[in-house]
Amino acid sequence: MPSSIQLLVIDPQNDFCDLPPEYCPPGTHPSLAVTGAHAQMQRLARWLRQQGAHIDAITVTLDSHQRFDIGHPGFWIDADGGEVLPFTNITAAQVRAARYLPREAGSLPRVLGYLDALERLGRYTHMVWPVHCELGSWGHGIHADLLAACGAWQLERQRAVRHVLKGMNPFTEHYSALKAEVEDAADPSTALDTALLEQLAQAELLVVAGEASSHCVRASVEHLVEHLPAGHARRLVLLTDCMGPVAGFESAEQAFFGDMLARGVQFATSGALKLAD
Repeated sequence: MPSSIQLLVIDPQNDFCDLPPEYCPPGTHPSLAVTGAHAQMQRLARWLRQQGAHIDAITVTLDSHQRFDIGHPGFWIDADGGEVLPFTNITAAQVRAARYLPREAGSLPRVLGYLDALERLGRYTHMVWPVHCELGSWGHGIHADLLAACGAWQLERQRAVRHVLKGMNPFTEHYSALKAEVEDAADPSTALDTALLEQLAQAELLVVAGEASSHCVRASVEHLVEHLPAGHARRLVLLTDCMGPVAGFESAEQAFFGDMLARGVQFATSGALKLAD
């Protein structure tokens, strides 16, 4: 087996998990739940408890937003000054036609610059999501079972989990663990995270899990394959039963899986992936 094994968990947060009531404090509920994510994170937690003695490093990324965010409804108004609903796609052409506008009129040039750049890249159309993973909120926290498994690993291995916050710039989407979709020249946190990339490049086996396979897992792995040294793609293993797509984006997950398979990325389930005999 490889001598350096790392686990990368993308955004295993309460807001992304379809949690049963007993996992939710009174008055709370997940705001952007991925179907099956609760069971997926439980499987990941079990796998980590079983295989943790063979894992040398764990990185957990955390989607981290403020209420004021270009991906949240409160940022936008429609042509009549009304609210823009979650799961609305917004294009630069629609903004130029005043079908949708930033609530703060002074943000218009910056917003158009972002949308134009995003559309040139061709990776995503801008989406307005429900408010999610707000800094300091319960929804920002890690799934309880996985958090406990990570804590047990820390005590067993006597080393800390590395946590990476992403998404705090309110003017650009930041699906990937490595860089924002559109970089802000004035904000280094949106640029390629070379320190994280260097750490992950040291792994002879990098196991990847988390939410969601249609967006943040997908973007993170795509950027890893793009920026890691040639040949490193085959060192990546996607735990396919420990991730899932946002509802309605199943085809994006399948396209992502097909592309990564063609690039040499490995696929496994938590039940099949054993790190030692």
